[in-house]
Amino acid sequence: MAGMLRRRKDGVVTYKPLAPGQKAAREKICSEPVRQLVLDGRTTVADMVEAMGKMSIQARGIGQCAQVLKAMYSDPRRPTVLLGLAGPLIAAGLRRVIRDLIACGGVDVLVSTGAILYQDIYQARGHQHFIGVPDADDAALRKLHLDRIYDTYVDEDKFWDTDTWIGRLADELPPGNYSSRQFLEHIADHLEDEESIVGTCRRMGIPMFSPALNDSSIGIGLTEHRVRAVKERRDGVCIDSIQDNHELVQIVVKSPCTAAIYVAGGVPKNYINDSVVMGYLYGQERGHDYALQVTTAVTADGGLSGSTLSEARSWGKIKSEAHYAMAWVEPSVSLPLLVGYVLGRNLTARRAELRYKWDGCLLRSVVPVRKRAGRKRGSKSSA
Repeated sequence: MAGMLRRRKDGVVTYKPLAPGQKAAREKICSEPVRQLVLDGRTTVADMVEAMGKMSIQARGIGQCAQVLKAMYSDPRRPTVLLGLAGPLIAAGLRRVIRDLIACGGVDVLVSTGAILYQDIYQARGHQHFIGVPDADDAALRKLHLDRIYDTYVDEDKFWDTDTWIGRLADELPPGNYSSRQFLEHIADHLEDEESIVGTCRRMGIPMFSPALNDSSIGIGLTEHRVRAVKERRDGVCIDSIQDNHELVQIVVKSPCTAAIYVAGGVPKNYINDSVVMGYLYGQERGHDYALQVTTAVTADGGLSGSTLSEARSWGKIKSEAHYAMAWVEPSVSLPLLVGYVLGRNLTARRAELRYKWDGCLLRSVVPVRKRAGRKRGSKSSA
């Protein structure tokens, strides 16, 4: 402050005037004022999210993420959008939100933790999540066969039933190695719930990957299948995680450009990032053209979940000139806002759908197909 002040001969202290160049620089920096949010009875979710981009702190982050969505969905190159999901999203009540983003054509590839997909399957089989409290008596809950996810309860008996149901579904497949995509599609073929994330992806031909499938109750169900197979001295089903890598990188290298949406972080975030790194196996070196993330993970511990998207540019996972944004807002709040913006502005209305032609683990082609007029969102795909 002392360098900015000067004392006149009469003892009055005044500010030292800025040089002309400094004044011009200051005016340029302060050219856009923060806008105060105005809400009334006509304000939509999309209106509010758009206005948040002119606010500050994490509201601005949400608004900037919305602008990334707008840019990537309007890009004439038609980026392949990879959605990464982690955290207790189904327990939080986001199942329909995620499903609607997929059904409106906003997602081309789903990469998720096994837990999210399992809890979607659990609900697709008619079971529920229940409102609880975070300071519950967990020992008492254990005696009642109730599992707690922060302030939400699930039915342990129905979990076990779903585990063994998955194991029995594995019995139906010929013994051998399968990617998580192939096995999840097999599960989806046995689901009838129109609001299921797994079922909607299957109907629309959207590939699903769960690179840490073992680390979930789907993995428990597959282990139940394996235990019985060993006891009966027969071969069983095995999930080949490297086949997942092979399948996903083929999608990336056959795409004109790519975009990533990260909800929380974890394995799905790193897996989507690595999908472009693996492009070198096919002679490609490029990063994602668009990326956005909503998370509460901290950056200071050096972990991947909270690492900035700018940091990812140093790895080549995101292009140096990519359009990207982050908001440190918990997903049960941030994801509905962003999906509400996509739906409210109808950003995907003119977006072509992708048709994948698989031959086992080989991706023969990815072809964009314009939506047919009158086609119901989430209806059966010919992919």
